Amino acid sequence: MINYEGLYASLDIMWKGMAGLFIFAVFIMLFTTGIKFFLRKPPKTK
Repeated sequence: MINYEGLYASLDIMWKGMAGLFIFAVFIMLFTTGIKFFLRKPPKTK
């Protein structure tokens, strides 16, 4: 038999963890894009 109270409690914890991982991945992506933007060399002019 399934304990629905425990199932709903674990799903509540799980969605918060998945949201945290997604937010962390987006933060890392934005951070690396920003670093790449600021460390690029300016184009040489003639």
